[in-house]
Amino acid sequence: MCVPIPSAATANPTAAALRPMPRIGDRAPDFKAVTTHGELQFSEWQAGKWALLFSHPADFTPVCSTELTELARRSKDFEARNFKLIGNSIDSVHSHLAWVENLAKILDTRLPFPLIADIDKRVSEAYGMIHPGESATVTVRALFFIDPKQTIRAIIYYPLNVGRSVDEILRVCDALQTADQNAVACPVDWKKGDKVIVPPPKTEKDVAARMAMQGVERLDFYLIKKSL
Repeated sequence: MCVPIPSAATANPTAAALRPMPRIGDRAPDFKAVTTHGELQFSEWQAGKWALLFSHPADFTPVCSTELTELARRSKDFEARNFKLIGNSIDSVHSHLAWVENLAKILDTRLPFPLIADIDKRVSEAYGMIHPGESATVTVRALFFIDPKQTIRAIIYYPLNVGRSVDEILRVCDALQTADQNAVACPVDWKKGDKVIVPPPKTEKDVAARMAMQGVERLDFYLIKKSL
């Protein structure tokens, strides 16, 4: 059971269906929920860290089983990046608990992160995780990267039949933090340790300053790469 801040949309199914999905730059919707780690308030649970809120279609399904156990196996990689993980689906907490035990048995992996029991769909609706064109009864594979200020910084959606890449999820974590810490941007296929992009100029003075920069890879005044 999940109890976010009440609104007309949660009381009116039609309004909920029309509610705009959260976008990059929006404040992450807060909520109170029952999870496999007990009841929690999302903002308090996040506690000033980065958070990765992700949904899976259903417990005891094959693709979800491979995804969640791989996230569990690599949970230390997320911890090293100051990220906390939390999963969500519209299954009950009893189903979640049984599935956690089953995964530990058949895949020798125990999930260290909580799973939200969103049986009333309020968290799923608040985050736009149910796409009726794909399925009206389960969540798609959504990922929300939320910074310590509770701002949504990146969103990735996958359909039911395509599993996610944990390497790509970690790459996005690295890119977001690198961009923030160094006031830069990350180019195509960027990985930690690769050159980054100097932000484009906004004034003629900026153009001159960039043309005078030393020790950089200058392709043109607006496209300059550098090592950190």
